Amino acid sequence: MVPRYSRPQMTAIWSPANRFRIWFEIEALACEAMAKRGDIPAESAKTIREKGDAAMAAFSDADLARIDEIEAETRHDVIAFLTWLAEKVGPDSRFVHLGMTSSDVLDTCLSVQMTQAADLLLEDLDRVLAALKARAYEHRNTVTIGRSHAIHAEPTSFGLKIAGHYAEFARNRERLIQARKEIAVCAISGAVGTYAHIDPEIEEYVADKLGLAVESVSTQVIPRDRHAAFFCTLGVIASGIERLAVEVRHLQRSEVREAEEFFHKGQKGSSAMPHKRNPVLSENLTGLARLIRSHVIPALENVALWHERDISHSAVERNICPDATIGLDFALIRLAGMMEKLVVYPEQMIANMESLGGVVHSGEVLLTLARAGISREDAYRIVQRNAMETWTKLGKLGFKTFRENLEADPEVSGRVSKDILDQAFDPAQHLRAVDRIFARIFD
Repeated sequence: MVPRYSRPQMTAIWSPANRFRIWFEIEALACEAMAKRGDIPAESAKTIREKGDAAMAAFSDADLARIDEIEAETRHDVIAFLTWLAEKVGPDSRFVHLGMTSSDVLDTCLSVQMTQAADLLLEDLDRVLAALKARAYEHRNTVTIGRSHAIHAEPTSFGLKIAGHYAEFARNRERLIQARKEIAVCAISGAVGTYAHIDPEIEEYVADKLGLAVESVSTQVIPRDRHAAFFCTLGVIASGIERLAVEVRHLQRSEVREAEEFFHKGQKGSSAMPHKRNPVLSENLTGLARLIRSHVIPALENVALWHERDISHSAVERNICPDATIGLDFALIRLAGMMEKLVVYPEQMIANMESLGGVVHSGEVLLTLARAGISREDAYRIVQRNAMETWTKLGKLGFKTFRENLEADPEVSGRVSKDILDQAFDPAQHLRAVDRIFARIFD
């Protein structure tokens, strides 16, 4: 991911330095476990740990260049690292990687990195949830128009709209917890996963120390259905980001302007039109969501590896693992900040709601006429006739509001009192269940 859309916290997880630290930790833990079993001398395991720890603590660009130099000759990344480590450890390095295969290190390391990434993403989601909860309660009773097919429907609460997004991100948080659990596995089973040259106790020890579970059947690699589920979850979260971003983009349109992104002092909206205040954050989030979702298909295609293993997945994961997690990390923090500072215009919401002459209350009027003894079919006909009369004459000579048309309709005036019509046109009735819904979501 390009630096523009990267945060250092997530980028560091995918850095070569962090990867090599994890590689060494896997190798050192395996040596400790072998020493406990008496497979290698305890003193050798101690030397490997101490000298390796010192080398990793002092790890520099020069060390990275040395590993790259070795890999240029060996054409094998793990062997290059092990050769560099041997230069630091000395003769006892002969016990490093004993009975192991490269995938034991690579796949277990990837599991650690993905769990680290998931933990950071969970922190990001917590900030998003906190922002959404605060704004939902702030506007719990702020009346706005609900829209279906982008057309005015019935009144709702702006806080309830936000609460719906909160509930979605709460579900996404649970999905990510499950995805993290699924990917948090260790595989140290040797060539083709049979433990022919290394005891399962070694794997169990390393897994415990790294906070991972043991892969039940590794076949030499961790099955990629686990990774696919992880990236599918990231894709679903990205879609949740886009749904909220699209909502903000629509609300900020000039002809709507019910809410808008915070416009900073000194910010410029257009190089040509000084008046512009564009929804650049939510548009950016829409684009990032598309990018993050694009990694889902390659992850799904990685599942079908040949026999016990191949490396068709390797190049894919070297790209999608950092890019998807770095991109989602950036997007979640940007979303949280956008919602924390979102500017809301309740007066404009009321003005928009009433801009169609009151026809948005047609549903409650329909029910009111039905309660007055008119059949539902006749009530629908009466209400639609008067609503269309209002709708088609908006802004024209002879315009009458929906309420005025109803009161002039002989099929209505003699059957429904003014007080009952007042109740039908009261938007507060649409907020009756808000507290109950909030309790369901937030409690």
